[in-house]
Amino acid sequence: MEIIDLIKNSQFNIVDSMIDWVRVVDKDNNVFYANKKMREDLGDNLLGAKCYESLCQDHKCEYCISHETLTKGLILKKEAIFNNRTYMVVSSPLYAENDGIVGSVEVFRDITHEKELARSVNEKNKKMSQDIDFARNMQIRALPIKGMYNGIKIDYLYESSEQLSGDFFDVYQIDKNNVGIYICDVVGHGVTAALLTIFVRQSLRSINLENKDSAKIIEQLHKTFLGLNLDYDKYISIFFGIYNKSTHEFQYVNAGHNSVPILLKSHSNEMEKLIAKGYPICNIFENVSYDVNKIKLHEGDKLFFYTDGITESKNEHGEEFGENRLINIIKNSNNKLVELKLSLEQYRHIQKDDYAMLMAEII
Repeated sequence: MEIIDLIKNSQFNIVDSMIDWVRVVDKDNNVFYANKKMREDLGDNLLGAKCYESLCQDHKCEYCISHETLTKGLILKKEAIFNNRTYMVVSSPLYAENDGIVGSVEVFRDITHEKELARSVNEKNKKMSQDIDFARNMQIRALPIKGMYNGIKIDYLYESSEQLSGDFFDVYQIDKNNVGIYICDVVGHGVTAALLTIFVRQSLRSINLENKDSAKIIEQLHKTFLGLNLDYDKYISIFFGIYNKSTHEFQYVNAGHNSVPILLKSHSNEMEKLIAKGYPICNIFENVSYDVNKIKLHEGDKLFFYTDGITESKNEHGEEFGENRLINIIKNSNNKLVELKLSLEQYRHIQKDDYAMLMAEII
């Protein structure tokens, strides 16, 4: 049966209602059928012409999917540009009952709009990625410089599950004797959480510190947060303290930070948790107050502030890293932060949370 008879005797006329172009090409690259849409757009003279001639080309395509379809029976697709428009072309074999493959059915779908949309989205994603990279760089630059601050030497670990982190800490000089130090954990990840970490940093550095009262400072931070008028699901936990190098006193408050800082005493190598309770910074409570705790620190003592991204890191069995492993490393390792980082990398199956640890040593 000739290909033209096969087409006439089949249900091929149903494709005349399609908005895509449909044509049939034989083994000699001749067009033997074109649906109504293709004829309307390109004219009836494409029938009987070479497949490439009907697309205003003077030679065969460099990669002819119809050839592969006709010789191997493969269903293939490729993108092609015609009259400044982009088409997805799908080639499928047309079988005669006794003659095997007699033609290639080609469907041309105009994807110009989709390609332009994808290009626009890619450009916006690229711009967004550049903005996020800039924001991450700013967030990292906002971290305190490792070194000395009024009798405290600091070092730290800092990792984010995404490009931007909701964990943050800071150490800053209040006056010649006092230094503020804190760690905070903002709910969530990404841009929103990162913006709130910068809010915390700038707010704490701008709050009037004349009375050197850590409780009043966090109460003022809470009031400032309420002024943002954020949703109730946005909140911040923070452990904040002030160290006085003259008296060696460290006063601190805890605003909902569940990762209790650890004190490693230099003279006895004993561990002490700096336990304190208090509400997180959120919109649920309009008025809050915090109890101030005070301890005396000695030369060589080390304070470890951390977030739950460390203790809640899980291995492949779903088991958490836990506080005991953390304490064991702090108590028994010589290079504590290096050992902790190595242990975390070996233990966790996948990083799903931000984490941070700040080590402050009394000098």
